Amino acid sequence: MLLGQLNAAASPLSQEQVQKLQGLVAELNPIQQAWVSGYLAANANSAALGGQAPTAAASDAAPLTILYGSQTGNAKGVATKLKEQAESRGLAVKLVSMSDYKPTALKKEKFLTVVVSTYGEGEPPEDAETLYEFLTTKKAPKLDGVKVAVLGLGDSSYEFFCQTAKDFEERLNKLGAETIFQRADLDVDYDDEAATWITGALDAFEPDLKAQQDAAGGQVVSMPFGAPTAAASQYTKQNPFAAELVTVQKITGRDSTKDVRHVEISLEGSDITYLPGDSLGVYFLNDEARVDELLTHTQIDSGTLVKVGEESLPIRDALIEKLELTQSYPGFVEKYAVATGTPELLKLVEDKAAMREYIEPRQIFDVVAQNPAKIDAQTLVDCLRKLQARLYSIASSQSEVEEEVHLTVGLVEFDAFGSEHLGGCSGYLARRAEEGCKVKVFSEHNDNFRLPSDDNTPIIMVGPGTGIAPFRAFLQERDSREAQGKNWLFFGNPHFTQDFLYQVEIQGYLKSGLLSKVDVAFSRDQAEKVYVQDKLRKNSKEIFEWLEAGAHFYVCGDANRMAKDVHNALVDIISENTGKSYEDAEQYLKDLRSANRYQKDVY
Repeated sequence: MLLGQLNAAASPLSQEQVQKLQGLVAELNPIQQAWVSGYLAANANSAALGGQAPTAAASDAAPLTILYGSQTGNAKGVATKLKEQAESRGLAVKLVSMSDYKPTALKKEKFLTVVVSTYGEGEPPEDAETLYEFLTTKKAPKLDGVKVAVLGLGDSSYEFFCQTAKDFEERLNKLGAETIFQRADLDVDYDDEAATWITGALDAFEPDLKAQQDAAGGQVVSMPFGAPTAAASQYTKQNPFAAELVTVQKITGRDSTKDVRHVEISLEGSDITYLPGDSLGVYFLNDEARVDELLTHTQIDSGTLVKVGEESLPIRDALIEKLELTQSYPGFVEKYAVATGTPELLKLVEDKAAMREYIEPRQIFDVVAQNPAKIDAQTLVDCLRKLQARLYSIASSQSEVEEEVHLTVGLVEFDAFGSEHLGGCSGYLARRAEEGCKVKVFSEHNDNFRLPSDDNTPIIMVGPGTGIAPFRAFLQERDSREAQGKNWLFFGNPHFTQDFLYQVEIQGYLKSGLLSKVDVAFSRDQAEKVYVQDKLRKNSKEIFEWLEAGAHFYVCGDANRMAKDVHNALVDIISENTGKSYEDAEQYLKDLRSANRYQKDVY
């Protein structure tokens, strides 16, 4: 209901109160409005329960603070379930993204849980970096008497599995915090283990939390914290929506070394919403021909019934629909080696370095094909982990495409062991799925990659290759909102004639004025390779001027090389235009990140 309509309705507010409320709301941004809304709801709730707002004495009852650091949304999802379970037990709880948490607040904590993912080479997610670094500084407070529990999420196919969680626990312990429930390091198929850990952690925290809550006067209200997100949908990772695949169109040239597809999916009939910067989770079907080969190598009858979780189905269907067969990981090799007694594989179990070297070029299909052995159907299933949805940055704005969602999908393809290999999901979308078929999807919100709330704010977008995807969404959104802020795009790929993704759209936005500037880097079109970071350096003075004028800076794409090269270019730009040292230039960027003006969506 609009404030202007309040008096016309049966409002309990006087005219004077309405005017005061209108004046306050006008001064607040959407995030502040959401916080005030939550505060008022909590205040009203507490008054209804006890007749009074929370007293100073009650505030002495420290809540269970749940800090999460999440790159793709998984850690946030687990942290949210932890919060819900805690509240169901009547425990006071505060759920906070590490990006919204003031590190100095640590000294006030009594009960702390950390749920954090790891990405790259054992690195913390973007939203956890500030707190992660703070814990190693002299400013980090003593945490004697603080009780803590840490949960890590990761992927065991990477060398530094759950390293960030290990680091957080070690650093908190060094500061004096007591671990009261054992850390768990969870792999990609984590749902059941996460639920078990949540129960155990809350069992450990509950006695002390309840005791100090009672001592402080009983009821403690959980307060909202952090920025609002898009509306929750009934369709989730656990309950995806069967959406129609409308369009799969190749948008690279015939002679391109890359195969990139523009994918359009209908969300009609669902309640799925998304914001620019969000991702879409897509479930896929494994290659039927390769599944049949795997069954031949293992001498398993395709109709043999097996159990995947609580579901019973023929093993061929399970291998096509339910189980991971493309991404290799040590756990499979270890289990398969033991189950089959394969000497070559058993040797790898004892040598982690050799194991990682072995799985690097191989899909699970390859491991089985190169080590064929008769194996029981259920035993094979138990060796495998459940198929995981692949996350793609959304390349559209709902204000523009309404009940659709668009993706920019690069086909993963390589030759190995004498045959063509394809990525699981990209291979399915590009080669096997037919337009009109149903694809199971869900949206994954990313509050750490958002357009500025002020439409007048300038933005700089760096998105080479398929990293262009979220910036197509940004531009559609700003176009629909008639945003006045300037927009500057940096795009790169090998060849202008073959690889200029969304060229017509980008040129149209440039012509209309929505795009203020476009700088492109086609690395192979000249003798000397040119990349987006080179274009940034060429525009050093103007980029710094934009940053000083309040611009937000965004990067999307490869984490290991491109994002690091762009970061180093920014450091050089700041040093060049200010005379700052390397350390001070780095601090400049940290300050930008703390202000949500330097955001990355990297993978």
